[in-house]
Amino acid sequence: MKVVFVLVLCASAALAQHEPHFAEGKNTIVHLFEWKWSDIAAECENWLSKKGFAGVQISPPSESVVVDGRPWWEKYQPVSYILDNRSGKEKDLADMIKRCNNVGIRIYVDLVANHMATSIGQGSAGDTCDPSTKDYPAVPYHSDNFHTSCDINFDDATSIRNCELSGLKDLDQSQSYVREKIVEYMNHLISLGVAGFRVDAAKHMWPDDLSAMFSSINELNTDFFPEGSKAFFYQEVIDTGTDPINNNDYTSFGRVCEFKYGAELAPCFRGSNLLMYLNSWGTEWGLLEGANTLVFIDNHDTERTNSGYLNYKENKSYKAAIAFMLAHSYSGITKVMSSYDFDNSDQGPPANGDDVLSPGFAEDGTCTNGWICQHRWSPIFNMVEFRNVVAETELTNWWVGGDNQIAFSRGDKGFIAITTEGDIDTSIPTDLPDGTYCDVISGSFVDGKCTGKSVTVSGGQAQVQIFSGDFEAALALHVNAKL
Repeated sequence: MKVVFVLVLCASAALAQHEPHFAEGKNTIVHLFEWKWSDIAAECENWLSKKGFAGVQISPPSESVVVDGRPWWEKYQPVSYILDNRSGKEKDLADMIKRCNNVGIRIYVDLVANHMATSIGQGSAGDTCDPSTKDYPAVPYHSDNFHTSCDINFDDATSIRNCELSGLKDLDQSQSYVREKIVEYMNHLISLGVAGFRVDAAKHMWPDDLSAMFSSINELNTDFFPEGSKAFFYQEVIDTGTDPINNNDYTSFGRVCEFKYGAELAPCFRGSNLLMYLNSWGTEWGLLEGANTLVFIDNHDTERTNSGYLNYKENKSYKAAIAFMLAHSYSGITKVMSSYDFDNSDQGPPANGDDVLSPGFAEDGTCTNGWICQHRWSPIFNMVEFRNVVAETELTNWWVGGDNQIAFSRGDKGFIAITTEGDIDTSIPTDLPDGTYCDVISGSFVDGKCTGKSVTVSGGQAQVQIFSGDFEAALALHVNAKL
């Protein structure tokens, strides 16, 4: 009986690591990529908490090597676990985490635990390392804490997990000492009030080692979370179906980032696959069960290096795909990207020398100073609210008006229509109550008025008009935007 009880406790703890600890009535994580901690704190208070967002994924906070030209990827080359890098020092990070939690916005740290730096140079906190001898004295790690150097053979699972990703020095997490140092780092961040971790390069670490680390960390800070809360984990495991590593190997102790999600939707919203096929969207497309996933249209890697994914530079298609993600009933945790403008894949954030620029804000709330800030685009933040409104409703009234024209309802709470080819100018079935609604994609519902299209629902039919020349490819209605 004792054995059974222990197994139940372990299963419960692992299941808890799938829970993001969102404040009630909120959804969606936004990745404020390369933002300073002080700017994230202000954004939590002034924008995210007012628009229904639930959390922020932050860039890696630990000391990183300082690389000439300050590319974004320098933060993925740790020198130590000291909380001091280009985004701010520990006091700034702690202040941000507290202020965001105080307004119901959870913080998720991008955890770099697979490797240490391969670039040579001084660290952002002033420490040094010698990648050639695998010596990182500020941790400390020494050569015997790493796997033997080798190039990855991506057809072999052992090689993927034991060899060096892009030459980065590969830690041996099977060693109790290495696990203890990583757990110590996570516990420090938990003590500051983070809700969980995005695990970088999880695919390149052994599942048993990750499970051992995740199960041994402290419970979340009770200043912000109920007693007994466990950290949320979502792991970067790129499995597109032909890989020797299966993302299912990682779901027993956390969620995984479902890369198939954005990869499969991109052709649909570019017009090279048919929207009508999305009637079976979900596990029939090879996606994992939503309870095990975090999903996205793009992330900081794919927008730079993988043309198979949409990004902000394909504006109309990109927004329509995000609207579909936020409207659909697939239950994966949703994440949206918030970028800065870039011309090459290495380019760092907008900066004045070594100092990262804060985003500026135009009169309409969008960002300036080189920041794209998709989370401040009205079709995106309004669809975050849509997802809040339709939570726990079923997808109903699937409609096809042509190969690339679809619509559906979310019970009697919401409705969306999308076209990637041709016009929609017709009545479409919906369970929304009769009335006039604000289309929250072409505009916003503000003080009882609509800044975009108005749509009439009568007798279970929505009178929908979306023309191919419109700025937006989608239209969405919900009961909290009824005129």
